[in-house]
Amino acid sequence: MTQSSARTDEAGPATALTPAQAFDALYAFCAPALVRQAYLLTGRRELAQEAVERAFQLAWQNWPQVARDRDPAGWVRAVAHECALSPWHRLRPRHRHPEPPPADAADRALLEALLKLPSTYRRTLLLYDGVGLDLPETAAETEASTPAAANRLTRARRLVADRVPELADPAALNRRLAELASTERLRAAQPPPTVRTYAERQTRFWTRSALAFTATIIAATTLTLRTAPTHYEAPIGPAQAISGVPAEVGLGPLSAGERALQAKLRKSAENGPERLVPVAR
Repeated sequence: MTQSSARTDEAGPATALTPAQAFDALYAFCAPALVRQAYLLTGRRELAQEAVERAFQLAWQNWPQVARDRDPAGWVRAVAHECALSPWHRLRPRHRHPEPPPADAADRALLEALLKLPSTYRRTLLLYDGVGLDLPETAAETEASTPAAANRLTRARRLVADRVPELADPAALNRRLAELASTERLRAAQPPPTVRTYAERQTRFWTRSALAFTATIIAATTLTLRTAPTHYEAPIGPAQAISGVPAEVGLGPLSAGERALQAKLRKSAENGPERLVPVAR
């Protein structure tokens, strides 16, 4: 489904869908199934809805790329599965305790068997036996080689069959996965316009944050250039006390000999050769 996709109304000729209409159609078509898939991956109803909503928010933020993708539904599915299986959910207080299990004993046993699997095995099993992808597509979506995906699928089936023997047949497992997901009656929590509005708000917030951060960096760089020294100044050493210097002594009264010498100097001529040239003796 792309921006140039068309719909045929009752009047006759096909008309192009707007981006919002194309997104809403994709949401209506994929969201309910994706919520059920995310529930099988996590065993949590609320987390399944959050993961799907987050995936569609990212899809709307990257809508030109998603609209031109050869499989927009696959793009959203891959993001929703990654969001659902993110290890960061373990740090959230409300996700530290399990949700109430399904009421039916068979459904409860199947869900427990799925949640016991490693997340990569669980996702591979869901894509191949639940969604119906072939092995190369499953390997591509889980970012694994085809032999690795085949090995994961084989081991996942065997582990599930060990805990629930009646599901050793892949056809029976496929049927029970669909029944388990349908029994919970899961659906997307928010309508498409709300998802689009929240995605646009997030885009504006991060754009403004990036602009503010860039302005802060520019201001800090400008201030540094203006206040940074342009030449090297040797540091001033710390002050130290100096010892051994005699203290200053004030002049006392003149002695008799000093007074006589002072009077003689005052009476002598102020000018003359004797002032300039020493007298030989």
